[in-house]
Amino acid sequence: VSTLTGEQATAEQLCSPDYWVDQVRGAVRFADGVRVLHARGVRAYLELGPDGVLTAMAQDTLDALGVDSHAGPDAVLAPALRRDRDERGAVMSALAELHVHGVPLDWRAVFPGGRPVELPTYAFQHQWYWGQGAGDRAGNVSAAGLAAAGHPLLGAAVGLAGSDGVLLTGRLSLRSHPWLADYAVAGSAVVPGSVFVELAVRAGDQVGCDVVEELTPARPLVLGEHDAVAVQVRVGAAGESDRRTVTIYARPVEAADEETWVEYATGVLVSGGPAVAPFDTAVWPPRDASAIGLDGLYERFAESGLSHGPLFQGLRAAWRGADGAVFAEVVLPEEVESSAGSFGMHPALLDAALHAVAFTGPGDSEDLVLPFSWGGVCLHADGASMLRVRLARTGDDSVSVSAVDSAGEMVLSVRSLVLRPVSADQFASSGRAMGRNSLFGVEWTPLAELAAAEVSPVAVLGPDADLSVLEGPVPDVVLAEVVSDPVDGVVESAHELTARVLGVVQGWLADDRFADSRLVVVTRGAVAAGDDEVVTDL
Repeated sequence: VSTLTGEQATAEQLCSPDYWVDQVRGAVRFADGVRVLHARGVRAYLELGPDGVLTAMAQDTLDALGVDSHAGPDAVLAPALRRDRDERGAVMSALAELHVHGVPLDWRAVFPGGRPVELPTYAFQHQWYWGQGAGDRAGNVSAAGLAAAGHPLLGAAVGLAGSDGVLLTGRLSLRSHPWLADYAVAGSAVVPGSVFVELAVRAGDQVGCDVVEELTPARPLVLGEHDAVAVQVRVGAAGESDRRTVTIYARPVEAADEETWVEYATGVLVSGGPAVAPFDTAVWPPRDASAIGLDGLYERFAESGLSHGPLFQGLRAAWRGADGAVFAEVVLPEEVESSAGSFGMHPALLDAALHAVAFTGPGDSEDLVLPFSWGGVCLHADGASMLRVRLARTGDDSVSVSAVDSAGEMVLSVRSLVLRPVSADQFASSGRAMGRNSLFGVEWTPLAELAAAEVSPVAVLGPDADLSVLEGPVPDVVLAEVVSDPVDGVVESAHELTARVLGVVQGWLADDRFADSRLVVVTRGAVAAGDDEVVTDL
């Protein structure tokens, strides 16, 4: 339809230069063109342009005609691109909108190699249709006498009989939680310490404790590419001042029932409220703070043996305040941002918040400084995907951590985080020892100095193996080759060869000259097979 004439264009018009000159000079009869399309039964409009301007104009024209395209299926208008949206998402949204309004589409061209499947037959079908990640499925654990834990890392919880303690269980693997593969030590995927913190916080929520008073990892938990580990978080009964112990265990999923659970972290849970006061974020970055360059930070981590994949590279900016504190801004990458709401704090976000610890030291060091022990951890708000963090020294080897959201509301506080330097050599050695059983390692033990052995003469006899050819002093070693003549059958060849070897050995034993020498016999038997000869080393 021509917006120059307001009518359907002819082939002669579209092929005429004069038409296009008039198209540039003349008025645009857009509304007339939409009316003509509607009168001819057009009910689907797809705008091919950089935004949705024409879609809005066409909607206004149809509204003036009394067509309520919002309320019913009479007409559908969709822009292929939107200025503030991702191009792929905008195009797919437009195609989907046309599809649900009955416009036939070639979905095989959109998804090459795909195949159509049937949708649920009605809205109240009591069975999930859309697949969910294996790590998010808790299943019907109530049939086993358990309660669903409602956490991506923990599947079930159960109270301990005769006690007010609690046991939470889960399962970790790179298949169910692929984001864990982005944290590696010396080439092996290792569960970061922030995961242990998240497990302890969730265990505290189960028993009404809002502070992880202490938490110390005992050893690294390694995840093989195709392995899965079962996890248990055990919370003890309430003691004095309602203090409870918390212990995190793990072992391979396929382990035998009698195989011992390995302790990976221990701590204490209490009820106590905030551990660190929030800091002022009215001015961000803080006034008088100097920016810290982040170029090469993750490369330096990798050179020391600690590799962070894209999902663990959330540190976006860092500053050093006038008081020596370090401020940082961290975000959760888009790939895992949608799952932030199901965690207390996503471990990748908490780990990224601690990357600025590298700038809290008194000076430059070639060694990494990593968290060793947590004290006074309190989660004030769940599901954060962005943090503003303040880290301040509280001792020679410890820092305090406080994190707020963009509005300045408190999200996380850590009263004291003890740090330990870790060198590249330590990472390398721990990486060599890591594996399915971390007690096993490989070490090289140097041999003691040995005196050089004297060279001994060797006599080599040909296939005839005639000892009589040796005259004079007999060497220490006599190497004799014995070959049988080709005969029919393997058994006959073996008999023939054995007889020849026996003759050589008997001759060597009968001659006193060979009393101080050694005889080495190399044998080869031959089997005749028609016109061919098959030689077999015996």
